[in-house]
Amino acid sequence: MSFIKDYIEQQTLNRRNLLLLSAYGLCGAAAATALRSTGARAVTPSPKIAWSYRDRTNPYWNAIVSGGNAFVRSLGLPESALINLINGGSSEKSLADIQSLLARYGSSLALAADPNDMPNCRPVVEAVSRAGAYVSTIWNKTDDLHPWDFGDNYVSHMTWSDIGPSEQTARVLFDAMGGKGGVVHLGGIASNNPAIERLAGFRNALKAYPNIQLLAVQAADWDTQKANQVMSGFLTRYGDAIKGVHCASDTMAYGVIEALRAEGIEDMPVVSYDGNPQAVELVTKGKILATVFTNPYWAGGITASLAYYAATGAFKPSAEPHEHREFYGPTTLVTTKDVQDFKAKYIDTNPQYDWKNFWSMTRGQIQYGKTI
Repeated sequence: MSFIKDYIEQQTLNRRNLLLLSAYGLCGAAAATALRSTGARAVTPSPKIAWSYRDRTNPYWNAIVSGGNAFVRSLGLPESALINLINGGSSEKSLADIQSLLARYGSSLALAADPNDMPNCRPVVEAVSRAGAYVSTIWNKTDDLHPWDFGDNYVSHMTWSDIGPSEQTARVLFDAMGGKGGVVHLGGIASNNPAIERLAGFRNALKAYPNIQLLAVQAADWDTQKANQVMSGFLTRYGDAIKGVHCASDTMAYGVIEALRAEGIEDMPVVSYDGNPQAVELVTKGKILATVFTNPYWAGGITASLAYYAATGAFKPSAEPHEHREFYGPTTLVTTKDVQDFKAKYIDTNPQYDWKNFWSMTRGQIQYGKTI
């Protein structure tokens, strides 16, 4: 359990150092090359490959980028060929970094990106499209934004159907509580698709458990330290009335567990989401009762692969059906009952993937307004 405290202590320092390095590199690129308008090209033989994401110190995003690195290696390139754009959770920095990279490489860019929040996806896609580059996104976009409205340049968008799996984790939690008592929910950034859907799944489960009392819902922004503070506040306010904790991510669960330990509470039922290696280890020990694995390693590699092979002309996105442009990624519920088999398959080693088999693990076209 000491890794949680170490994780909290190192998170701030690592994030600051990574952001400084990222800002330094991009400012140098922007200074070397003035912003220019570029015309679209049909194909690019050797495009630059970039991943824009929140934070490498977060285990989930570390797995995403590890998948991106695996894809780059499959091309016979060193991992240093993958350009890392680290936005630290800032949509403004996300867009500014991408614009700086487009200023340098123009249409010779294949970009994989989480735009950080839903509204930021459109300006990112529009900037890439104007430059004639190629982008594949994950997680965050508005419902009215679609890849097929941008020809080939907006290659694809992948998200995960979080409502159903989040409801499953809530049911595991409520059953562990004996179907009664007070519960709290710690959510992600309010404008993030996964935060919205995971809260919706939690609320769906509540409907079937009339003796479960919802005490509080509060955003902790996917952050371990903030979750620690939020949970400490919950304990001060509600005390022994809290009988279970529903977390929208593993990293927030780490902060929750540390807050509970500080109060001498070792047996509070907690569930989370993302299936990070540390969380899976906590499931083996019963400290977390359930998490949901979204296979970020595969997602990181395949998202970069889609953008890259579209840029090289290996396939034409606009010729693909809609279910190949907007699709769900895979999810797996991990509980104390099946954690050992899961750990052996996905955590102890990374499976080998065919990065050209783009849609092998997808789960159908995104359905809007449906709770699946």
